[in-house]
Amino acid sequence: MQKLLLVFVLLAWGACSFQEKPKGVLTQAQLSALLLRVYLAEARLEAMPVTKDSSVRFFAPFEEKLLKSEGISDSTLKLTYSYYLAHPKELEQVYDAIIDTLVLREQRFLHGPSPSKPSLK
Repeated sequence: MQKLLLVFVLLAWGACSFQEKPKGVLTQAQLSALLLRVYLAEARLEAMPVTKDSSVRFFAPFEEKLLKSEGISDSTLKLTYSYYLAHPKELEQVYDAIIDTLVLREQRFLHGPSPSKPSLK
């Protein structure tokens, strides 16, 4: 009985770890780009001298417009969130990409664009 239980657990674990993304789930790159835009918009709102209630009213239309411009439905967003919450290692990679992008943007802002290398010609 214990061997049967062990086999079942191993099969279930294997099925979960090799499971493909369901159709409609955003890729890591797509989710990173979307979340980056959302976080930057939230940061801009936090810098504005408005109350929290007002900022929520400003942000809701922006979020709707962003999703519409990207062609992302509410159901796709929910499916994507559900998938990545069930796959934390992949979600961690999404946030690593967001952090890398923000660090790069900060460096460019603070130090300006890097000078181009002279041509060898």
